[in-house]
Amino acid sequence: MKKTQIMGILNVTPDSFSDGGSFFDEQTLLQQIERLLDDGADIIDVGGESTRPFAQPVSEEEELRRVIPVIQTIHSLAASLPISIDTTKAAVARAALAVGATIINDISALRHDPEMIQVARSYDGPLIIMHMQGSPGNMQLNPQYRNVIAEICAFFQERTAWLEAEGIKRERIIIDPGIGFGKTLAHNLAILRNVGALKQLGFPVLIGHSRKSFFGKLLGLPIEERDCPSAVVSALCTWQGADILRVHDVRKTVAAVRLAEELEPPQLTFVS
Repeated sequence: MKKTQIMGILNVTPDSFSDGGSFFDEQTLLQQIERLLDDGADIIDVGGESTRPFAQPVSEEEELRRVIPVIQTIHSLAASLPISIDTTKAAVARAALAVGATIINDISALRHDPEMIQVARSYDGPLIIMHMQGSPGNMQLNPQYRNVIAEICAFFQERTAWLEAEGIKRERIIIDPGIGFGKTLAHNLAILRNVGALKQLGFPVLIGHSRKSFFGKLLGLPIEERDCPSAVVSALCTWQGADILRVHDVRKTVAAVRLAEELEPPQLTFVS
């Protein structure tokens, strides 16, 4: 099996659902960056605006103040490491690319800021687009689908066709089905059972399931106890061909993915 990449999450926000406010202190932030690197992160994803349910947007100036020094620090410590900027704002993405980021991760799939497509054309690296029903402010009020997998696939067919028409090469695009973004427990589980269906669209697939609320609903676990089940899901997604796993606990995920890659999916045989 090919290697699944591990994207370590670095939220520099006061209100993210899992680690809000944890990495505002400069020393703590530096320790976390070094931990992500030591634990084996293939990519570090830097976000300066919370996208948890009902989160309020922050200004462009505040988001820049949060993320630019962090990207500069990561780049100074590991110049060759891919750095992803998690933003829907073109100005933030442009500034992040200028100081060392190499990937844009836009949860709005370039629907929020009409100038983002110009930024996407200005560099040659990967572009991650995500499916979300609604916005962070309203996405969990009453998400409904007739067929969640079919509708997510149709969304990506439309968005990727638009991106290609706008001059973005197909091989640059990565798709993220948006676990927890306008999805119920049943919708999230359907996505995790059907990573293979997403792979059939012909793009690398990113899964961002780490510590999400569905673990609480399904297993009754608080946020601080969700890293082990997150690692289990990472292994299962690896067996289905997930290309990137976006997680908080890189160490546990690296171990889970390595085991999954060594064991490979079970080959079931049926005796009549």
